[in-house]
Amino acid sequence: MLPDAQTVEVRLYERLQTTGQFPWRFRIGIPAWVATEGGVEPAEYSVWVTDQQLRPIDGVDLSTVPTHRRVEPPLLPKPSGWVVRPDPQRRGGTLVHDATCRQAAGGGREMGSLEALDALMHPGAKACYDCAAAEILLPAMELGQGYG
Repeated sequence: MLPDAQTVEVRLYERLQTTGQFPWRFRIGIPAWVATEGGVEPAEYSVWVTDQQLRPIDGVDLSTVPTHRRVEPPLLPKPSGWVVRPDPQRRGGTLVHDATCRQAAGGGREMGSLEALDALMHPGAKACYDCAAAEILLPAMELGQGYG
């Protein structure tokens, strides 16, 4: 389910039991299109989502989906979402990181996807290229161009 309640059929690759508010994460493939030198080609975009963002299709057997159960609690809770931190290279600038990025450790403000997109719209904001932030958030921003 998309934030505006639209739905799209996706491919489910695996599920992962975690801790926190949403105990299950699902790695899915979302159909997309990518521009190439030869034109536009079908592609697939892979992301992790929570059980709140995924609804099973009636009649589809999910028993063969690889499942990774949590055996013991992790020593440190893993963050989820995005983190905005001051950019150490530019005064007054900010960097948006995937919450699992090593550069996001040690502070910053945790937020959801829509807040991260809003944070990137501020002057001096950039997405981190060392983690998934640039790969995920920048194309999402381009999708919204012309609709606001």
